[in-house]
Amino acid sequence: MVEDVVRTLGFLCLGSRLRRIGERLQADTQQVIDEAGVGIQAGQYPFLAAIDRAGPLTIGELAQAVGITQPGVTRTIGQLLELGFVDMQSAPDDQRRRLVSLSDKGQELVDHSKATIWPRVAAAVADLCGDLDGPILEQLAAIEDGLAALPLIRRSTVAGPHALSTAQQGEKDDESRA
Repeated sequence: MVEDVVRTLGFLCLGSRLRRIGERLQADTQQVIDEAGVGIQAGQYPFLAAIDRAGPLTIGELAQAVGITQPGVTRTIGQLLELGFVDMQSAPDDQRRRLVSLSDKGQELVDHSKATIWPRVAAAVADLCGDLDGPILEQLAAIEDGLAALPLIRRSTVAGPHALSTAQQGEKDDESRA
């Protein structure tokens, strides 16, 4: 049997490991979606959910809401436009801004998904995480917040007892900007 290097290397490969977990979760979610006969990709749901929760959004606002690049949002919204799940119109206050909103078909899909698909997926993931020690969603949020506050490139490059903690590195950065 071949060693699982991503698992073995721990923190060095955390990003790869999280990506692997994310891909598996999305693939499993896609099976639930396919079984329900809904013609959408699992990765497209967060966009529909963001629009459903916030109302019409620009591409930039969607990028912030979902946490991916604007080109990625543009590509996904293009797919959702082709499928008829979203509409795009100029903002009433500024014709240069384009707002993405749910079409009637998109709202029907979201309503159906909220009642059937999303609870099923959420319950399955909660079951998967139920025996874990500690609040995983809070821990993931802390990782995301930590990366937003101080990217890896700005963190200490030397591991061990002489490496600065995140707080110490932040203080050092604050001092250098003063």
